[in-house]
Amino acid sequence: MHSAPRDEERITQAIRYLIQHAHNQPTLAQLASTLHLSEYHLQRLFTQWAGISPKRFLQQITLEAAKAGLQQGTALLPLAHELGLSGSSRLHDLFVTLEAMTPGEWRAGGASLPLHWSIEPSRFGPLLAASTPRGLCMLHFLPQPDAEQARLLLQLRWPQARLQHQPGSHQALLARLFQPLGPHDGQPLRLHVHGSNFQIQVWRALLTIPYGSLCSYGQLAQALGKPGAARAVGSAVGANPIAWLIPCHRVIRASGALGGYRWGENCKLSLLGWEAARQAEAADEDSTTPARHGIGTDAMA
Repeated sequence: MHSAPRDEERITQAIRYLIQHAHNQPTLAQLASTLHLSEYHLQRLFTQWAGISPKRFLQQITLEAAKAGLQQGTALLPLAHELGLSGSSRLHDLFVTLEAMTPGEWRAGGASLPLHWSIEPSRFGPLLAASTPRGLCMLHFLPQPDAEQARLLLQLRWPQARLQHQPGSHQALLARLFQPLGPHDGQPLRLHVHGSNFQIQVWRALLTIPYGSLCSYGQLAQALGKPGAARAVGSAVGANPIAWLIPCHRVIRASGALGGYRWGENCKLSLLGWEAARQAEAADEDSTTPARHGIGTDAMA
């Protein structure tokens, strides 16, 4: 248990190195040397975390591929007229419906609104999850499972709500979140958020970015019919209150650089890496030969 945070940090470092040096196709030996790990330990740790080898991961996500796709205007979003519509949107194999609070509810700061919350462990660190009777209203990565910090965050956003700490109350939800390509039970996940009309519009658009895909702030603004509003779109993306489910981590700069992220660049790297690994794993499902995790000295296996 004590090694888990350290292992997560090493995986983040490995992902960062692979993205930054993808054009050189680094070997397993080079990656292991950079992280001061043995090749065997790195291969085992990476495969345990991602489900695939570093080499397979490298094939899935590279900085140059991201740049090329964005520069060529690759269609990563549905048509603009499909954005911002009410009803449900498909997010990997989960159905997500987004409901906005009324202006009156927003101005009242959630007065008399019952809001139950818990801090749950996740693959990417502690998660603060909070719900109203109408759906999930916050999913927030925390540096530490600090209940007092969590309560302050909730009070800042909903100063008049009736906060109820219910440990473990969101365990079932989190069990669904990080199994993106597996079967679902057909029940939609409801989100209950408050924001300006423009923020809500941007958050709905984020729900349409395909799993494992990337989009630039400019592309998102263009799809929303506001080509000159990339900066405003970026601000709305940064204000997203629902980590992972509203996938603001899939938005990067047109240059291919990661850009900012509300929960930190390392977390953004880990989320993108996890999605890339899941896609690679799904692509390998048809193979009848189990992957071998043996290591060569000159290339990653």
